[in-house]
Parts: sequence; C-alpha cells; structure tokens
Amino acid sequence: MKSRTVFTCQACGYQAPKWQGKCPDCNNWNSFVEENFVAPSLERGDMRISFKEEPVLLNSVESISDKRILTKIGELDRVLGGGIVPGSVTLLAGDPGIGKSTLALQAAVRLAELGHKVLYVSGEESVGQVKLRSDRLIKKESVNFYILNQTDLNSIAEAIKKLSPIFVIIDSIQVISSPLIQASCGSVSQVRECAGVLANLAKVLNIAIFIIGHVTKEGAIAGPRVLEHIVDTVLYFEGERYSVYRILRTVKNRFGSTNEIGVFEMESSGLKEVTSPSQVFLTERPKGASGSIVVCAMEGTRPILAEIQALVSRGNFGFAQRKAEGIDYNRLSLLTAVLEKRLGLNLGTEDIFINVAGGLKLEDPACDLGIIAAIASSFKNKPIPMDLVALGEVGLAGEVRSVSSAGLRITEIEKLGFKKCILPKGNLKDSSLSVKSNKIECIPVSTIKEALDIVLV
Repeated sequence: MKSRTVFTCQACGYQAPKWQGKCPDCNNWNSFVEENFVAPSLERGDMRISFKEEPVLLNSVESISDKRILTKIGELDRVLGGGIVPGSVTLLAGDPGIGKSTLALQAAVRLAELGHKVLYVSGEESVGQVKLRSDRLIKKESVNFYILNQTDLNSIAEAIKKLSPIFVIIDSIQVISSPLIQASCGSVSQVRECAGVLANLAKVLNIAIFIIGHVTKEGAIAGPRVLEHIVDTVLYFEGERYSVYRILRTVKNRFGSTNEIGVFEMESSGLKEVTSPSQVFLTERPKGASGSIVVCAMEGTRPILAEIQALVSRGNFGFAQRKAEGIDYNRLSLLTAVLEKRLGLNLGTEDIFINVAGGLKLEDPACDLGIIAAIASSFKNKPIPMDLVALGEVGLAGEVRSVSSAGLRITEIEKLGFKKCILPKGNLKDSSLSVKSNKIECIPVSTIKEALDIVLV
C-alpha cells in the first residue's frame, strides 16, 4: 500500500490532511509537522498481534489480584497498588536525570534475583554502559537478566516474542521508532505507534512492560501526553534534580489507588527507600522561629508529617506579593482573605511567602489550619510551640471543618513524639480517634480564632 501524507500536531496528536496554522483540538499555533504514514501490513513488518478470544462470562474469569509480581522495593510496590500486574503497561515519567532509569534498573535487578526472566531494552545506552551502571546495583550474579541495545520497534518485538520474559523495560520510548511511520523519533506519531504495539504485546503475551518517558520543558511527556491514554499506569518521578530526595507519585492506575506516593533517597549505590518520610522531612526544622508549623497530610493510605513555613514582610512599591511552593497558589489567596475578613489582620500590604519543606506538594485540605497558623505566626512574629501539630480544613466563614482518617493521623503524630494536636471539633465523633490518649493532648476547635488563641500564646 502506498504511503500517504498527513500533518500531525506535535502538542496533542491531532491529524489533518493539510497544514493548518492553528490546531483545532488544542489551539496551539504552528504545531503541525508533515509526516508520511504507511498503513500497517504483515508484509511490511507490522508487529501487532490480533486477539482471538471469544466472549466469556465475567463470573468465570479468574481474578488477577493474587498474581501480582512483587519487586521487593516496598515504596514501588505500594505506589503500584501491591505489585506489578502481569500484562500491564506502566509509564514511568519525569525530568531528565531525576532517576527513572536507576529505579527501573533496580526493579529489574530485584525481579531477576527472585527468579523472573527480565529484558532491559536500552535505546539510549550501549550494553557496556548499562553494565557499568548495574555493577553498583547488582549484589550477586543473575542468569535471568537480559540486555538489548536496540531502537527498531520490529526488532524489539521479535526479541520479546522469542525470549518470553516476565518483565520488560523500554528505556526510553522517545528513541524507539517504527518503520511504518516516516517521522523522526520522539514525534507524536512514532511514540503513539510504538506504545500501541508494546501495549498489544503485553496484553497478548501476558508480560509486564515498563516504558520510560522523559518530560519536556513544557511539562508534558515528550510525544506528548498521548501515552497516558494507552498505558495502564502512569507514574511521575518528582523532586529537585540536585536534592537527594525523590517522590514517586501515581497519576493513573487501573489496578490500584492513585493517591499513594513513594519516597526515595538518591545515594551513590542507587535509590534507597525512605520508610519513614515524616521523620526525614522534619529533621532540619528550626527551633524558636516564627511562621513554622507541622501538619499531617494523607497521601493515599499513608499519613505524612510535613513542615509548613511562612514569611510575612512589608511589601514594596504598594504591591503585595503572594508566592507558594508546595501548595496551591489559589488556596493561599483564599486563606489569606479569610484571615483578613474573619480576624481583621491587615495583610493587604504584606508580602506572603509559603514553602513546604522537603519539596513536598500538599493538596490535602487538612493542611489549611496549618497554613493559617503559619501566616499569623509570622505576621505577629510569635513562634508556635515545637510539640504542636495542626489539623483542619478551613471554610470561608472561618470555621474549622473535620478531616478524614483522623485516627491514622493521630497515630503518626504520636509516633514522632508530638505532645499536642489541634483538630476540628467534628472529629471527636470519629470512632477511630482516641482523645483520651496519654501520649498526646487533642485540643478540639471550631473556628480559626479559637485555634490561633491556642497556637499564639
């Protein structure tokens, strides 16, 4: 079959028969690139395998919940929902140099040591370079770890069918190309076609595939985000490149929760699990400084204690700044307005800066009361007691609303040795909350005024 010319938007993947200045789908300008498309055929080497299954009763299908493959990397297994599901396709995305290849290689090494056949497809590094990196990760020799240096999709698919591994890593999808698509590597068409073929192989052959994808400077997976609709699970590796801590976050997961996170520490020997992230994020907390308070946020089923820092100073040139790192900027503006309206604090001419120590990003509304207390503490220059934690969602009327999983939060707060916890009065009805605990004093409040009268003594 003859090839045909199509114009593909490099921002969203929209295709048109002729060039257009503006994409009608994503509204980006000058994003169309001319590509030659060859229809798939067996003669041309199409590697897709057709499904030949008949309709079956749902009740007769065997559950795969008990067939997960554990990597023995606790933080990774937690984020995946309890292990790797056979036949699944997982996208591991993040900034260049953040540690994606290191994490994938460590998972492959662990699985090989457990007796599973693993194939590592490296398109960016030679076999010798992968061996150099793996020398610091592999503790003992394994006969189940295979390495392939290849960028041609057909050759990769042939190797997968011939070897029949349990686990395959593609590093990375941006350098893999299909001969059916006459476009450069990393383009929307190439990435979409390659990911589609790999997903098809994973389902038919019942193998788990990890696809590594780099994030571009615009914040989208190079391709760009068309991969997220093809794969089963999307993991983002976050963190400052020059910081030792990394956070693995789930964006999409067909087999588990999307609220779990995993915390790792980058060392010379690879990524090390951080089993107690709360303790790590609070190790360098300053003593006696105003504007610092500890909150407890829920990330999936895990409570994490984090320090919120606020700095309030006189604004210059008659224009007050609002800067937020780790929390939503709009949430900061809303809470500042509540403080001004309900407590009469004159913050209109003050610059307000909020930071979550350790590079965490907090979206839990239970952190609202902590943000309010940190801002008021810095504004009045009164330090908050070091042994106190604040919990509570703040409403527009200045009320403190109850939070979820109060019992789990209190247990984590007790574990780290805090003596007092300010929490919403509505949480006193929580059956899992033991207010009579001898280790911690739970102080219920119903408004932000009551809370600040306790915090700013």
